[in-house]
Amino acid sequence: MSGSDPGQHLFWLSSRAFGVVAMILISLSVGVGLALAGRVSKRPGLPRKLKQLHESLALAGLLAIALHGLLLLGDSYLRPGLAGIAVPFVLGHRALWTGLGVIAGWMSAIIVGSFYVRRWIGVKVWRWLHRWTLAVYALGIVHTLGSGTDAGSAWLLAVLGLTAAPILVVGTLRRPWTTTPSRTPSTTRTARSIG
Repeated sequence: MSGSDPGQHLFWLSSRAFGVVAMILISLSVGVGLALAGRVSKRPGLPRKLKQLHESLALAGLLAIALHGLLLLGDSYLRPGLAGIAVPFVLGHRALWTGLGVIAGWMSAIIVGSFYVRRWIGVKVWRWLHRWTLAVYALGIVHTLGSGTDAGSAWLLAVLGLTAAPILVVGTLRRPWTTTPSRTPSTTRTARSIG
């Protein structure tokens, strides 16, 4: 154990903790969102409950992302300044990976915020924005692995693996692996002439 005071690293440690919490919440939100989009469950009333859970997880994840960045403002070593946590690629510390994390944070804010302005932007735009959710999740993973001080540790890799599980499972269930041939006018005519 080193003789350094852990209080000196309080902001850094807190930011890291909220980063991990954000990854967990966002992955759960994405998993629930995929379940809703794919209509994995048909039980009456369940889609409404899943929608509420999806919204709550997304909001909590967005709050954790904000705290992940804001807590760095108190870090005496990094000293990112407001631009360092809000503008992609401004922070000198692992600029590429940190910049991708900033982009993911802003994208997350736009996607979560789009729910509350859906009636003004329209369902089509809202759905288009939501298609970027997996990109936000992927950027979050890349940011974590590229700039995280614990990136190579077994516990963090286990957390990332566990957070990917619901997305992979629900995404696999949602994906139409077996497709039925579509009926085009030419196939319909052929079927009628044979029958």
